[in-house]
Amino acid sequence: MSAERIVRTEKENVISLKIPEVKKKILTNRVDINNLLARVRKQKQKDYFTNLIFFGFFVTLVVVIGIILSL
Repeated sequence: MSAERIVRTEKENVISLKIPEVKKKILTNRVDINNLLARVRKQKQKDYFTNLIFFGFFVTLVVVIGIILSL
């Protein structure tokens, strides 16, 4: 086998992709504590609701199993 180099003489149409410019957000050194506290409260509410649902399922399961076993 011979090692031949294939050379293209025609230019390919290359589309240059331009990266969209993103507006840089100016960050300040201050943090609004009220926003952080609101986010924590919201997360606690979600956790409480999730725990309440799991507890309800558990109680329902125990009651159903108790009824089935008592028959």
